[in-house]
Amino acid sequence: MEITLPNADKDFVESLIPQKFPFVMVDEVSEYSENHVISGFTIKEDNIFVSEGVFQASGLIEHQAQSVALHTGYKYFLLGKESPTGYIGAIKSFEAESLPKVGDQLVTEATILNEMLGVTLVEIITKINDTVIAKSQMKTVVK
Repeated sequence: MEITLPNADKDFVESLIPQKFPFVMVDEVSEYSENHVISGFTIKEDNIFVSEGVFQASGLIEHQAQSVALHTGYKYFLLGKESPTGYIGAIKSFEAESLPKVGDQLVTEATILNEMLGVTLVEIITKINDTVIAKSQMKTVVK
């Protein structure tokens, strides 16, 4: 079942993830299915990962991990349950072609490759204006 729902309701999106301001790095969910999610995030000047107008690689990694958390949170929302807390278990690979700047809109697709016993292996691609700027593969773990 795939759900397409451009939902940029900040409060709703934040309710799906365990992170709270100022550590929220997703602000939109536009697609959801059992094995993928597409999230969005507009970089603002006051973001804790912005330095001299540039969103740092550590912020990109956190954004990608929160996109995975958004997938989990949305799945639990559909089940009528509270979303669990999770964390990055391992980063298998991460490549940044370029770093985004304040005002850029990130669009990130996370694809679930494998999920077992609370450990999820995901492949994540982040784009700006259809240009890939970062790719990663990571394992996330649900408590």
